[in-house]
Amino acid sequence: MPRMLDVSDEVRAEIGDEEADRLLAGDTTPGSYDCTSCRTPGDSERERTSTVLFIGDETAVLAFAHAACLPSQVVQVTEEQLQGAVRSISGDTTDLGPDKVTPEQAVLGVTSGLVLIAGELHPALVVEPTGPIVRPGSTGVGDDFLPLLIEQGFMPVTELSTVPPVLHGWSVLLAMGQLHAVLQPSANGGQPVAWWQAHQPLQVTEGWRSAANKHQQVLMFAAPVGSIGRQPREDLLRDALDKAAANGKLVAGTLPLAGT
Repeated sequence: MPRMLDVSDEVRAEIGDEEADRLLAGDTTPGSYDCTSCRTPGDSERERTSTVLFIGDETAVLAFAHAACLPSQVVQVTEEQLQGAVRSISGDTTDLGPDKVTPEQAVLGVTSGLVLIAGELHPALVVEPTGPIVRPGSTGVGDDFLPLLIEQGFMPVTELSTVPPVLHGWSVLLAMGQLHAVLQPSANGGQPVAWWQAHQPLQVTEGWRSAANKHQQVLMFAAPVGSIGRQPREDLLRDALDKAAANGKLVAGTLPLAGT
């Protein structure tokens, strides 16, 4: 059965007309899938669906997303980044490379709040996965979330006494006063790619938005699963951050603000 599928020109150019036509005809497209952006179920027979092609150094993996979440596009990543990106995709992928990848990964939870550092309020995002993050290609059962971020330039934090260093190449996308994504550098030096993207733009408080516009940057803190939790108030969030820092389970970076 034909699918309600969007295949952009750049995706078609990479996979070829024959494969694109098979996708549109429904021959190689799953009817149901888990959206690569928001991780909730989708149905390409009933709703517009985007094809998203992740291209690494040796492997290319075609994934599917709600058209409302992501447009059809090609995302250039390194081979290692590809394995990490694909871990956010369910098994509903079409593998265009030599090795089949059927990953499973926790969802990243993102909380916004104001954090007081050296007498000044700063807009902050706190990222905590819903489960352990294993290093791409690893067969272990540990949690490599913080080491992977440290390799990207985030710094370990033992106390929230100073603003962390600016992480160049990364940014926080704020549009129309709402939080859309955390962007990371592209592997090939092109446009930044989404490290995390909201299923629907997240509302932030007027105070958070004002602080972000004032500083033109956002502090990002990240901790392993179980370190922070979903705190209902900013004072409780700060307490959880302080405890995670004291326990050596917190990394941070200052990300420039993209948008307004």
